[in-house]
Amino acid sequence: MNQDSKKLATSFYGRVNAPVVERCRVNFCTDLEKSVLMSNFERRGWHQVSPDDEWNFYWASTQTCRNLFSVESGYRMNDNQMINHFPNHYELSRKDLLVKNIKRYRKELEREGNPLAEKAEVVLQGGQVVTRYVHLDFVPVTFVLPADYNMFVEEYRKSPQSTWIMKPCGKSQGTGIFLINKLSKLKKWSREAKAPFHPQLTKESYVISRYIDNPLLIGGKKFDLRLYVLVTSFRPLKAYLFQLGFCRFCTVKYDTSVTELDNMYVHLTNVSVQKHGGDYNSIHGGKMSVQNLKLYLEGTRGKAVTDKLFAAMQWLIVHSLKAVSSVMANDRHCFECYGYDIIIDNQLKPWLVEVNASPSLTSTTVNDRILKYKLIDNILSVVLPPEGVPDVRWNKQPNVDALGNFDLLIDEELIEKDEQTNVTSRGHKSHKNRTT
Repeated sequence: MNQDSKKLATSFYGRVNAPVVERCRVNFCTDLEKSVLMSNFERRGWHQVSPDDEWNFYWASTQTCRNLFSVESGYRMNDNQMINHFPNHYELSRKDLLVKNIKRYRKELEREGNPLAEKAEVVLQGGQVVTRYVHLDFVPVTFVLPADYNMFVEEYRKSPQSTWIMKPCGKSQGTGIFLINKLSKLKKWSREAKAPFHPQLTKESYVISRYIDNPLLIGGKKFDLRLYVLVTSFRPLKAYLFQLGFCRFCTVKYDTSVTELDNMYVHLTNVSVQKHGGDYNSIHGGKMSVQNLKLYLEGTRGKAVTDKLFAAMQWLIVHSLKAVSSVMANDRHCFECYGYDIIIDNQLKPWLVEVNASPSLTSTTVNDRILKYKLIDNILSVVLPPEGVPDVRWNKQPNVDALGNFDLLIDEELIEKDEQTNVTSRGHKSHKNRTT
């Protein structure tokens, strides 16, 4: 590549408004024909090919990725190929495995005597005293059914007035979710699930979590946050947080009464649920930017507690990633953009609800399309080397200009280098003191 073309490639790298520049040919394939993907690939001058051809970059569904990495396929990627999922991404995105990995992570830290696993007694709203993790209490109390049924019953009986939310482990977009506040309702569901006309339900696991019944409300309505987290490596852990997340609002005002327990327009923030409601606004899509949420909280609660909340959300994300880093198949050909769903309670405490391996790239509003276009553009800029061609030999340390709207959450490789530098510099100082 001559000097002029190098300059063009560098100026093009990570810029939304740059002209298309012909560089080394990049062949891409995808089984998700989303416009935000296609327009980003085409703007970079990439060429679409089929999965059977020689490809460099594959934006695949989770199922396609699993098939590609399966033992049966026997597929081996070369140094100039990259795909958008880790082989066992479900360790983080399946609801039951996420909870299992976080519980294991906390137990391991406890055994090591790590201060992060410190516990303390907490008084719940009903007066019940429970023991909670001080620093790692960021997922609601959760059990997997049917395996943990007896443990759930034991917990339920400690506070029988509590509400719990049931979710099928392998489904998304609000499918199959319901709330219960009586044990009899769970027993009824269990009997119906085993009925002859529902044979498939007997094989499916559910998670049941204590419902966050004191959510922070804005305009009387419940909302959650969708934050995008890009992971380029799990060992060492390298992760980035997209600044342009958003809040998703329910269309109906929050109501804890028993009569509204089955009204999903009150309780579920998923757009796939809310868009069917009569009060859904298709212009703003029931969404508000994270930046506007921050301004609202700074105005109503103060800057100090708002900053503390946003730091706690970053803490939550980093430790959920650390919880799976040891079990994730860390393939250098892979990266992944996860959709984190977080609920904030009225004490400004964030709770991790779930993590999505394939966050929706469908645009429901104009602002949605702009946001998701930027998201894909920034992802490509971070995961690709400066030359713009996939190469697993690259150290996965993008320059600052390439980050766009991403902020570095954690880079364990950089942390280790800094620690080594500090140890070396302290060694030099002590040696100097001894010789002077």
